[in-house]
Amino acid sequence: MSIELRVAHTDDAEEIQAIYAPIVENTSISFEEVTPTVEDMRQRILTTLETYPFLVATREGRVIGYAYASQHRARAAYRWAVDVTVYIAQSDRRTGVGRSLYAALLPILTRQGFRSAYAGISLPNAESVALHERVGFKPIGIFSEVGFKLGEWHDVGYWCYVLAGATTPPSEIQPFTAFNE
Repeated sequence: MSIELRVAHTDDAEEIQAIYAPIVENTSISFEEVTPTVEDMRQRILTTLETYPFLVATREGRVIGYAYASQHRARAAYRWAVDVTVYIAQSDRRTGVGRSLYAALLPILTRQGFRSAYAGISLPNAESVALHERVGFKPIGIFSEVGFKLGEWHDVGYWCYVLAGATTPPSEIQPFTAFNE
């Protein structure tokens, strides 16, 4: 059963929400404490796609994972950096879905003009650390006890993937809508 990748659309919101809900409700992987609704997910897809890629992985027509990029920080000088996120359905983890999503996402970000991608991982999370390091992310630091969820403090580690070399001056970022093929 092969994995197919494509750009997310609002009709995917229900399946995306179903993947994300147990992560919010039962783990510290996400620091959200209230599960977003399907309508919240629809809006997140639309908002993300204005500037950044939001991709889904499907198998036999069913969404089994998703990945997207988002703003790293609000100050203008940070605009060449992005945060990246990947979530995989519990039943499809460790099957290559995450690697496939990153193999599609990272080159798009490079084409858009981004220089670096950052992944924040609530620790411990050996599976996510292994995925990120397998695709080329390098650890850069840990924020100790930065989030409180499910009755305890959690560290968040950060990993960086260099998308492109530094150019001076850098080109302006192209919105995803310019590359959405």
